[in-house]
Amino acid sequence: MGVEKAVELTTPRLLLRQWRDEDLDRWAELNADPEVRRHFGTLLDRQQSAAALEGFRAELAERGWGWWAVELRSERRFLGFAGLDPVDEEMPFDGVEAGWRLHRDAWGNGYATEAGRAVLDHGLRELGLPEILAVIAEANAPSRAVARRLGMVHDPAADFLDPQLPPGPGQRAVVYRLRG
Repeated sequence: MGVEKAVELTTPRLLLRQWRDEDLDRWAELNADPEVRRHFGTLLDRQQSAAALEGFRAELAERGWGWWAVELRSERRFLGFAGLDPVDEEMPFDGVEAGWRLHRDAWGNGYATEAGRAVLDHGLRELGLPEILAVIAEANAPSRAVARRLGMVHDPAADFLDPQLPPGPGQRAVVYRLRG
């Protein structure tokens, strides 16, 4: 039986919440931005963004946790996403990963760290996860810095070539861990 409503997480500045239809415009904009997507291999069109939004919404409704929409509370403005998700089957390890991705106009304000802290706290304390991973493109220095600020530790032995990315130097991914 599914959860009726996704858990919402609140920080001093942010609301991590269920996705809304009105998030699609800014979500599609974020996914079409080459700078935001440069470590993810491809851009997404509006239809792909809409499908991802629906998938996130369904997972949140079913589990109560997943990839939350991140909203700036003071402006009720959609900033991007942050959350937790089981590691994809094709990865060389298993577990639950944390992640964050924000619209370019939200960068540099500490929102990713603030959202990430709420996500990690929820995963470790409320869900009782023994460990949370972050899987980050090796070249993505800003995201790696967020992981370090969150107290996550790089595990070089787990670094790998991400099968979801095109072959080449950008395919190398690093793994950070935080144990409960």
